[in-house]
Amino acid sequence: AARAMATAMAVTARNVCAALGWRRLGAVHKRAFASGAVTDAVHVPAAEHGAEEEDLNLPKRQNDLYQVQARNNWRIEEVKEIYQRPLLDLVYKAATIHRQCHNPNEVQKCTLLSIKTGGCPEDCKYCSQSSKWSKSTGTKATVLMKVDDVLEQARAAKNAGSTRFCLGAAWRGPSQVGPRQFDRVLQMVNGVRELGMEVCATLGLLSAEEAEKLQRAGLTAYNHNLDTSKSHYEKVISTRSYSDRLKTLQNVRDAGISVCCGGILGLGEKEDDRIELLHTLATLPSHPESVPVNSLVPVDGTPLAKQLKEEDMALPTTIELVRHIAAARILMPHSVIRLSAGRISMQKSDQAFCFLAGANSIFTGDKLLTTPNNKEDDDTEMFSELGLDGRPPFVPYPVNINMNANAN
Repeated sequence: AARAMATAMAVTARNVCAALGWRRLGAVHKRAFASGAVTDAVHVPAAEHGAEEEDLNLPKRQNDLYQVQARNNWRIEEVKEIYQRPLLDLVYKAATIHRQCHNPNEVQKCTLLSIKTGGCPEDCKYCSQSSKWSKSTGTKATVLMKVDDVLEQARAAKNAGSTRFCLGAAWRGPSQVGPRQFDRVLQMVNGVRELGMEVCATLGLLSAEEAEKLQRAGLTAYNHNLDTSKSHYEKVISTRSYSDRLKTLQNVRDAGISVCCGGILGLGEKEDDRIELLHTLATLPSHPESVPVNSLVPVDGTPLAKQLKEEDMALPTTIELVRHIAAARILMPHSVIRLSAGRISMQKSDQAFCFLAGANSIFTGDKLLTTPNNKEDDDTEMFSELGLDGRPPFVPYPVNINMNANAN
């Protein structure tokens, strides 16, 4: 009898996984099934759907993944109300939505490689790669890496558990360097894709033609952060406009490439700037597939690092980071929220709080472009302690599902 019951529970678990599009159950779900708390584990209470509990494993449940409707018609007042909710209420709401839209025990590991470091003509005040202050930061410009060397790094990242590989070049855009170097990047994109990994690139401003070439090469996503609110933007960057960035995002969308777009906390912005940034992201024509949430890692020699010291400005706290992640999860329920730069200063418990609030991706590897990152062994230990699995590549992203539905 015990064996028959165990077999029945295993079949139910597989059916629910299939219905939700999950490839495997995490430790929390395994414990939930073992205890009979199936409805809590998958967050589809039978009472809400007018069905009995024994119907949980029916194929019609496959649509439950999309029961949280996405909106891009948020009013700034709505975003502010969400952002300023009591923290635990905010996290509870975000965690509930996260479990309805994602497997809460899967966190994607991504690796970011600087394929061309330094010498950037832009004047982002936080960035050590700007040629404007290379003498004070000591960052030396490098040449574009060779394709074989990049693919070797990609294979190593895949072997370490990464399922997305990101290529970063310190350019204003591909037009700055000409077709030969851009063609080499296209070869890198194609090569990484052939490894069975998602491939992302961040190369600066993109024209429509350049975006189309990247799409044909197999690019999964293009990262182009807005960094901060439009109101605060000119205090941080002057060499490219906010509209320049939005135009690049439009070119990426038009080419059929997933958009990866987020911002950085700790640039001297106010809470209203963080709210405005989230409002901008959540009211784009379609939500970004990925939303990186960065916490500033000050680099000596950059104007912003100097300003932080002179004005005794505090870096974002874990509580502030969690609040931002939770609000982003509510506003953009189907997006992947990527816990990015700044993670090196966080304890495992801090990161766990971020995952609870809706973050479901991290960046692994020794460096994030030029700043230090968490050690691989530490991340492996954290995944084990928290019962996390790596998110597989190419998980389908629901595009424009009831985008203007009035749900929050």
